[in-house]
Amino acid sequence: MFEEILANVTKCIPLQDDEVTLFTTLLSRREIPKKTMLLREGEICQFEGYIQKGCVRIYYLDENGFEVTLSFAVEDWWISDIASFHYHEPSSLYMETLEDCEIYFLNPESKEKLLAELPKFERVFRLLVQRRLAVLQNRLIHTISKPATDRYLEFIHLYPTISQRVPQYYIASYLGVSPEFVSTIRKRLAVKTKKED
Repeated sequence: MFEEILANVTKCIPLQDDEVTLFTTLLSRREIPKKTMLLREGEICQFEGYIQKGCVRIYYLDENGFEVTLSFAVEDWWISDIASFHYHEPSSLYMETLEDCEIYFLNPESKEKLLAELPKFERVFRLLVQRRLAVLQNRLIHTISKPATDRYLEFIHLYPTISQRVPQYYIASYLGVSPEFVSTIRKRLAVKTKKED
């Protein structure tokens, strides 16, 4: 039942049997239907979650009320609003399941207990934050410096399964382009691939 999340954690730290037992007893597993809001703007994020199955979209509303997709998260990824979770500040984000999901959750109390009893888990969460920061930095650089077509090609290269699992208009929102632009790129690539075959 816990194989995937334990494999995720043990990439960072080794765990003894008693440590596995403590960690897994602190986790709360939930099956969450598609189109469920996990977090809304103004709420305080009460979780760090590991996605066992499914896909989650993280977005915010711009000044005109349009949804701007910040990221997608799928199997073997962690989700949270780090600032809201740690500083108990209202979130500016929304998190919504795009598919039926199975997610393991830590709440602030269970995470605090985990870190108090197994301080080596600090390394796990530090590496998670480092990875998130690296992804965000790359996204920012590419958004500023690369043309839209290159951003789309990089997106499908980095996240090939996500492009098949989420609606085109969410990918357009993530890339900062119109859905029509994404449709045009896809058609152009399909023609190019057909010619090469």
